[in-house]
Amino acid sequence: MEIIRDIAWSPSLEQGSVVTVGEYDGVHRGHRTVIAEMHRMAAERGCATAVVTFDRHPATVVRPDSAPLLLCDLDTKLELLAETGVDYTLVVEFTPEQAQVRAETFARQVLVDSLQAKVIVVGADFHFGKDRRGDVETLKAVGDECGYEVIGLPLVKQITGEGEVISSTSIRMALDDGDVEKAHRLLGRPFEARGIVTPGDRRGRTIGFPTANLPTTPDLQVPSDGVYAAWYQRPDGTQYPAAVNIGKRPTFYDFAERSLIEAHLIGFRGDLYGEQAKVRFVRRLRGERRFEDVDQLVAQLGKDVVNAAQCLSE
Repeated sequence: MEIIRDIAWSPSLEQGSVVTVGEYDGVHRGHRTVIAEMHRMAAERGCATAVVTFDRHPATVVRPDSAPLLLCDLDTKLELLAETGVDYTLVVEFTPEQAQVRAETFARQVLVDSLQAKVIVVGADFHFGKDRRGDVETLKAVGDECGYEVIGLPLVKQITGEGEVISSTSIRMALDDGDVEKAHRLLGRPFEARGIVTPGDRRGRTIGFPTANLPTTPDLQVPSDGVYAAWYQRPDGTQYPAAVNIGKRPTFYDFAERSLIEAHLIGFRGDLYGEQAKVRFVRRLRGERRFEDVDQLVAQLGKDVVNAAQCLSE
């Protein structure tokens, strides 16, 4: 996949392209359905495939006080898009100036001039441009003038469950509830947190449960505080079963500004500091709680490890 970061630069697309546009946060099953349709139409027409996305969530610019937490950062999003087999991804820098660009202007500059679009494939609820005034009908109006076709796909419903629409918002809500199994169904893969292992208080090793600590960031979504069964992946691809605590460690601290991800790797001994870690959440085991003393905590941690190992062996 070739990544384009300048909307003024145009790749050589003699046959044109089939394009989809969106934030694509999490690259979930709904997104992948749109991309699959884009691939199908491109194959029929002999065109390239292209995704247009943004370097940050547009809401962080137009309504920063209520912008949603992201399911993944930009690098992870681009990695996930590359896995879908698209030819190009154009990353638009979403500045305050970009937020003022009218939908019709965006369509002409980006979709037509840069990507030579022959077909635009988007979800039926797609909105874009200044004040989100552009929609599928706007795309069609510009397409009538510029010669591209527009396909507005119906929203993808969850196959197993109550027919809930698959969206980044519904995945965030599931994670807020600690329901990582539902998030898995909606994403089409386990929810994953990434980060560099940093030194902590080193208290875990003194009580027999050393942990790899991953700080959380203010702009990325994580599951709600609690204990989870998860898979921990090292940079070389090696995976370990893990009991993972997300929380503020109330047994030891009366206040903590931000939750910490603490992963106890079952059956591992060694140094993980400075490594890039991936933690894939499988099931919530319990909520975070405050214990009266360290002995109670240690007893519960032992149960958590047993429960996590059993869950991950199923």
